[in-house]
Amino acid sequence: MTRSEGTLVKPWVERSPIPAAMLNPALFASLSAASAEEYRRRSRRNMPWHMVFLIAPLVLHRTTREALPRDVRTHMANWVGDHAVIIAGFPERARELVVPVQEGLRFGLRHQVLEIDGEGGLRGSLSVGARPETAGGDLPGLVRAAGFMGRWLTKLDQPATAYALLGVTP
Repeated sequence: MTRSEGTLVKPWVERSPIPAAMLNPALFASLSAASAEEYRRRSRRNMPWHMVFLIAPLVLHRTTREALPRDVRTHMANWVGDHAVIIAGFPERARELVVPVQEGLRFGLRHQVLEIDGEGGLRGSLSVGARPETAGGDLPGLVRAAGFMGRWLTKLDQPATAYALLGVTP
C-alpha cells in the first residue's frame, strides 16, 4: 500500500477488478465536474471543493439517486426528513468513498476536467465529447444526478448545512 495524503491507497494491481472498474477515478472526476459545472451555472460561483465528498455517496447509491427530488425547489432538510431510512446509511457510504473521491479529484485536476480557484472553489468542465448522454448503462443517469446535486446545493446558505443534514463532517 502507498500513502496518499494521509490515507493508505492500494495500488491498482492489488485491487479487486470489479470495484476497481466501478470506482475508477474517471467516473469520480466526471461526477465532480458535472456537479461543479451545474453549481457554477446556477450560482455564478465555483462550488466549494469539499462538496464533492457529498455527491458520490448520494448519486452512486441507486436507492438514494432514485429518491432525489425532481427539482431544486424541494428543501434539502425536508427531503432528508422524508427519507431518513435512506440517509441513515449515508455517513458510512461517505466514509467508504473518501479515497475514490480523492483519486477522482486528482485525476480531474490532472486532466483539466476540474480546476480549483484561489478561494477553494471547484470549477468543472465536461467537454461535449466527454458527456455520457449516449453511453449505455447507468452512466448518463449518474452524471445527470450529479448535475442536479450541484444545482440543489446552491439553494443552501452555507455548505456546512448539507454536511449537518446528512450527518457527516467535512
